[in-house]
Amino acid sequence: MNALEELQRCGGYLTDTHVVYSSWRHGSVYLNKDAIYPHPKIVSGLCRQLAESVHTAGDGAHVIIGPEKGGIILAQWTAFHLSNMLGTEVLAVYAEKEGDEFAFRRGQDAHIRGKTAMIVEDVLTTGGSVIKVINAARSLDCVVSGVLALFNRGDVGIDTFGPGIHRMVALGTVKLDSYPEDDCPLCRDGVPVNTTVGKGRVFLARRTASSS
Repeated sequence: MNALEELQRCGGYLTDTHVVYSSWRHGSVYLNKDAIYPHPKIVSGLCRQLAESVHTAGDGAHVIIGPEKGGIILAQWTAFHLSNMLGTEVLAVYAEKEGDEFAFRRGQDAHIRGKTAMIVEDVLTTGGSVIKVINAARSLDCVVSGVLALFNRGDVGIDTFGPGIHRMVALGTVKLDSYPEDDCPLCRDGVPVNTTVGKGRVFLARRTASSS
């Protein structure tokens, strides 16, 4: 199962378009990882691949941790498949946003204290959210040894997460070149802005208002 092909089939991977990202920079590729979540069979298949990467490498993990919200689903499926492969239960827990940080609430902390864990995320852009989850887990004496992801769109490397992270796996890599509005080749070539994704509709409305 090819992660990018599956995302494209769900309408979540667009190429050769003109997108305005949330940063207001422009580009020709758009990745909407949320498009896969309504499709349990696809999510299950992708998480099986993540679980296989852990099992094949012989990495030990008592717990799979997912940052809310999409990571909750991924943690469940990855732990499910890894449990079947190992013949023993691997737990799935989640970290919740708490201001600018992450925390383990609702009894989730009891399941990771003193355990070995891996973090699973849908998209790595800078790795910042995963680092916050790692720090929250380590504050509870949890040993985090690896990071799993569906997509790496920020050229994130394992060194991003610092010492102690021995494995990083991403099923798909997406290169997102972006340009400022005043230096956008797509604008220069008159490629229409896609108004169905990103900030395209707002961008055009703002440009129309400023020119009137």
